[in-house]
Amino acid sequence: MSNIKSKKKKLIISYIMLSIGCIVAAYALEAFLIPNTILDGGITGISIIISKLTAIPLSILVLILNIPFVYLGYKSVGKNFLIRTVYSMIIFSIFLTVFHHVEPFTEEMLLATVFGGVLLGAGVGLVIHFGGCVDGTESLGVVLSKKTSLSVGQVVLICNLIIYSVAGLMFGMDRAMYSLLTYVITFKVIDFVSVGLEQAKAALIVTEKGTDLSKEIYKRLGRTTTTIKGKGLISGEKEVLYCVLTRIEIFELNRIIEEMDESAFITILEVSDIIGDHIKSSKKLKKLS
Repeated sequence: MSNIKSKKKKLIISYIMLSIGCIVAAYALEAFLIPNTILDGGITGISIIISKLTAIPLSILVLILNIPFVYLGYKSVGKNFLIRTVYSMIIFSIFLTVFHHVEPFTEEMLLATVFGGVLLGAGVGLVIHFGGCVDGTESLGVVLSKKTSLSVGQVVLICNLIIYSVAGLMFGMDRAMYSLLTYVITFKVIDFVSVGLEQAKAALIVTEKGTDLSKEIYKRLGRTTTTIKGKGLISGEKEVLYCVLTRIEIFELNRIIEEMDESAFITILEVSDIIGDHIKSSKKLKKLS
């Protein structure tokens, strides 16, 4: 009974934090960035451009344009990601509307860039840390990284460079450069707010259910694991699983471990570079059956 209460408490807290993250991110956009024509990256950036050229509200565009990318994320990461992402995007869109008519916090470009980027990074970092997403570009990156030699970071960077180039042509190169600076600040703050938000992470999992966990990780995330035999001073014989994954998959990995082996111990490590094919096709899963 206490275990069920603990899980419910964690669930409630996670959705509260998702909501706070969305509210902070929406405020950063409407009070700092958008009034000064400083763009966010990804689908949100595209939505801002379209919103400025048409009468379509930004909140509606964010929801509509993200639909195909949310589906991609669902196929890659799973149902839990879909639920939390849909919830996050709805809250994000609602508060984009709520904050749309607030007075700009500052009209000083550098202040808007720095503080808007910090707040946006803090909000998005909270959302990703608790298993959600407010922009579908990263979901696209995960999918493409599994089918090409590009990393998630490279896909996101290419998309954003295209967006900022278009912004430069439409609003002036100074706005494009401020937007790029905001992106850099936002990315660094996301990394600070949410542990494990580099584009690639390595997980070390100490468990007694290595085979079952490996199959489930491969089934739900499409990630292979390397099994290492280990021995604890007190706990005795153990298996150590090594797995490389992306930042938005950390939350789902934690769920898998909680569901299958609550006694497992997991450590998330930073990965500076990856050489070789660390992501395998899910078609090969049949070989594990």
